[in-house]
Amino acid sequence: MKAVMHYHTKGIPGLKYQDTQEEKPGYGEVKVKLITVGLNRRDLFIINKRNEDEQPFIPGSDGAGIIIEIGEGVSNVSLHTEVIINPSLDWECIDSVPDVPKILGGPSNGTFSEYIIISAKNVVEKPAYLSWKEAGVLPLSALTAYRALFTKGNLKEGQHLLVPGIGSGVATYAMLFAKAIGAKVSVTSRSEEKRNLAKKYGADHAFDNNSDWAKSLDGEKVDVILDSIGPTTFPNYFDVLKPNGVIVNFGASSGNKIEIPLRALFYPQISILGTSMGSKEEFNQMLQFMTKYAIKPIIDQVYPLSEAVQAFSRMKKGSQFGNIALVVNEKY
Repeated sequence: MKAVMHYHTKGIPGLKYQDTQEEKPGYGEVKVKLITVGLNRRDLFIINKRNEDEQPFIPGSDGAGIIIEIGEGVSNVSLHTEVIINPSLDWECIDSVPDVPKILGGPSNGTFSEYIIISAKNVVEKPAYLSWKEAGVLPLSALTAYRALFTKGNLKEGQHLLVPGIGSGVATYAMLFAKAIGAKVSVTSRSEEKRNLAKKYGADHAFDNNSDWAKSLDGEKVDVILDSIGPTTFPNYFDVLKPNGVIVNFGASSGNKIEIPLRALFYPQISILGTSMGSKEEFNQMLQFMTKYAIKPIIDQVYPLSEAVQAFSRMKKGSQFGNIALVVNEKY
């Protein structure tokens, strides 16, 4: 089968599109013929940190396709079912949080291939309203956004969400999810193009990262901030967050350490919460939620699987708004 493999050279130079061995499903597993897969910044992080002594592997966490083979002991799925891959491994229930979430596509082989062998527990029937491209890009980032907003942030109708650094898959899903329940959404970006696109997709306010945030919000304060940036923007949060407000962090794109003004934390009783990925229970809830509101992913660019290097380069530049898709099978 054809696949995108990552070899010893760190980063994008280590990616190669090539033939690799096809396998059969074992006990409790299914074989899925992948139609479309999606990129995440996690994929870039994984290939950038790999050591030279690690074995080649297939990256990729997102994907959707058709079950073409079923291993022994599988009774919950049928042949020829159209499915979405849940990339969160061995995390069943919301409250049984692992020390570090296990995610498909690093260190285990992932979705950037024509076929994938995966536990039958990790496939969910594809909602009919989603196209193959839409289904293939949503799993990891939509699950992360859903848990961050609703399990951790407890966002409600009528509240105000702030998403610094709009453009990533998680950030755009958060914007769409919040608008679907009737919340107000403000976003930031250094890119005027991304600010304009955010408004096109429903954002109520969009302003420059480098502006005066309080002034840009016309003095209005927010209930929940979804942070993936860290040190560069964190000091601004305490100026615009309501008393009893919540900061939900799922990333650290500008660094790993922050300074917190403690009086700005304890007087207004701010909560700072961490989150990463989500459980099987939340994955099912997320798909039900998206189906209820007919939410479709924002697709930035579509490439054939053979052009994965070009797709990774676009993501590395931070140019995308929404998800980047790789088409594995052009017939669908």
